[in-house]
Amino acid sequence: MSRHADDFFLALDAAEDDARPGAGDAAAWVRNLSRRDFVKGTLAVVGSGMVLGVFVGCSEEEANQAVMDMISGATHGPRAPGEGGFEPNVWVRIFPSGDVEITNSRSEMGQGARTAMAVIVAEELEADWARVKVVQAPGDARYGDQNTDGSRSVRNLYTPLRQAGAVARRMLEQAAADQWGVPVEECRGRGHQVTHAGTGRTLGYGELAEAASALPVPEESPLKDPGDFRYIGHTVAVLDGQDIATGRAVFGADVSVPGMVYACIQRSPVVGGSVASMDDTQTRAVPGVMDVVTLPALSFPVVFQPIGGVAVVASNTWAALEGRRRLSVEWRAGPNGGHESGAYRRDLEASVDAPGRVARSEGDADAALAAASSKLEARYYVPYLAHAPMEPPACVASVHENGCEVWAPTQDPQTAQAMVAMALGMQPQQVLVHVTLLGGGFGRKSKPDFIVEAALLSRAVAAPVKLQWTREDEIRHGYYHAVSAQKLEAALGDDGMPTAWRHRTAFPSIMSTFAPGVAGPSDDELGLGAFSVPFQIPNLKLEACDAPAHVRIGWLRSVSNIHHSFAVNSFADELAHAAGRDPKEYLLDLIGPPRVLDLYDGGASAYGVDTTVYRYDTGRLRNVIERAAAASGWGTPLPEGRARGIAAHYSFVTYVAQVVEVSVDDQGRVRVHRVDCVCDCGQVVNPDRVRAQMEGGVVFGLSLALHGEITMAAGATVQGNFNDYPILRLNETPPIYVELVDSAEVPTGVGEPGVPPLAPALANAIFAATGRRVRDLPIRL
Repeated sequence: MSRHADDFFLALDAAEDDARPGAGDAAAWVRNLSRRDFVKGTLAVVGSGMVLGVFVGCSEEEANQAVMDMISGATHGPRAPGEGGFEPNVWVRIFPSGDVEITNSRSEMGQGARTAMAVIVAEELEADWARVKVVQAPGDARYGDQNTDGSRSVRNLYTPLRQAGAVARRMLEQAAADQWGVPVEECRGRGHQVTHAGTGRTLGYGELAEAASALPVPEESPLKDPGDFRYIGHTVAVLDGQDIATGRAVFGADVSVPGMVYACIQRSPVVGGSVASMDDTQTRAVPGVMDVVTLPALSFPVVFQPIGGVAVVASNTWAALEGRRRLSVEWRAGPNGGHESGAYRRDLEASVDAPGRVARSEGDADAALAAASSKLEARYYVPYLAHAPMEPPACVASVHENGCEVWAPTQDPQTAQAMVAMALGMQPQQVLVHVTLLGGGFGRKSKPDFIVEAALLSRAVAAPVKLQWTREDEIRHGYYHAVSAQKLEAALGDDGMPTAWRHRTAFPSIMSTFAPGVAGPSDDELGLGAFSVPFQIPNLKLEACDAPAHVRIGWLRSVSNIHHSFAVNSFADELAHAAGRDPKEYLLDLIGPPRVLDLYDGGASAYGVDTTVYRYDTGRLRNVIERAAAASGWGTPLPEGRARGIAAHYSFVTYVAQVVEVSVDDQGRVRVHRVDCVCDCGQVVNPDRVRAQMEGGVVFGLSLALHGEITMAAGATVQGNFNDYPILRLNETPPIYVELVDSAEVPTGVGEPGVPPLAPALANAIFAATGRRVRDLPIRL
């Protein structure tokens, strides 16, 4: 079935001269775009004459081709002799000393991207790991898509980076062959040198660098047999680990530049609110306060705009914060001032009670449900969620006569570059974005509103500005994960298996951030765990129901998979118990025999995944379920009061199953005793990092399931810090056992797939232990 209907986004016609920043009033057009067009890059024009843009990346095929073009020298050719080393492409540079510099184009936020990218290149280059240095790329189109989201870094760059290393090695081999006067086939790069097979002669990479730099760059080179891998598939210590442990690592809040001043912003508590009146008398009396700057109010659609407010600029952080505390600001609430969580939940639940837009339909689910003598129905609710990374947003920006320089913990430096340029009326090449380490990101730091804020303030005060968000700022003024209500219904046959399945889901869409009038889930969001349900049911229907947005909605780790996996896996468990069946065996029967699912027209599914390359193999899903059950001791006796629950989910083309073991005391307090997690992500690059990502996904998922809830009152966020938006504490964290499936399949995502199965596995375990169903998150018994 087609999933491209109803895709629409704001787009800026770049060919229209009068839409350029500084060229008069901004103009906006609405046009229908396919998902592929959107992910290749959309631009939006927002009010008050300020032009903002958004780039969401591209499909695997497009990204790989773009990077392959760079590798072949089409975009960035080899460095000329005498310019400081051999640089056959944007990723690799070899100095005459023999030292190797590998450029990492993705953001490092704890997931090990810097190490993984370097490992892939070094493997094919046959470099000595001890002689490899990694440098961080700034925001630059030369590197292709740099947006570090969607669990795509290794997935998109695995083959291109292997080719980058292989091309460099082949050129070194050719340089050695030319020097020795032998066929290149007799020369082999290995262990940081080239060896001639016939004579045993060797030349180090540094000795060959100058000669290699004069050679033409081949389009591609033969890749190594995976059986010969020395780094890929083996644990490699994280390159940043020592610096992070000893405090030398530079995160966004650590940046300091000469002449820098400090700022913080008081923002409207309601999205779309504006300043009605302001008195800064007491603020200006604070020693160290230098200026008070009012930022423009937010216009719609919000895209990545700053949300406006009043900024206090000072000579130190304390003065900026104290000055902000003494501000007296009255706010106009704007169009979202009436938003209230309880009423909105009722609206969502009413929405799923009525038919919605049909996104997937097989057989006739409506007729089968109407005729069924035995049915089961359940509703599920997940609230708004905040990102709450360890490091709140921070940025240093310096606007000068010729451009702007930025230092920021950003997941998407190219979008930051574009947004700053547009806000300042500059060209993107005038904006240099340095990417620091990120103290967690989870999707929040792919939105560069905080970076644009810093740049606007730097221009206003004519000095470099460090803008610091507090924890309260981050929780109260972020881009939230969508609140959702879902209704699932099944008609049951005599054997207890469903003959019909109808799933209605309502949540405010991320697309509402980018386009006006979006009032419900997009196709891409439905593809995250709802459209992709793998169950073999003859009559199946998915409906998207209306849900207008009243806050900024954005990506959060695993996105819509969070609420969809919770509902689908929980309902599967409910069906199993209604049938008197073992939940694991019932889940396997729901999936059916191993097969490849072909759900998407055109081969592209959510997040631009090319399903002709990444095929949805239910045999792999069944395998992780079986292995997780075995690892947990499924079916074996447990101490009194304990029980297990199981769930499995396919997301970011990775298969993950989890078993959670719990007990619940007589006060309703849940204790998680153990989590077993099995992950099939294809070829593993760095096993230790993949295990860490699965463990982190479990901890993140437990935090959301046990504690995560953002509520709204009079349009404003109620929560503000970890006292009322807690995250998992050490004493709540259970032993986590991770098993990785040994696979030669292409690598898939690992940053997010560990999150979605956790909440339903936990809820299912609680039911097994207590007989009480959990259909609302966070869990409160």
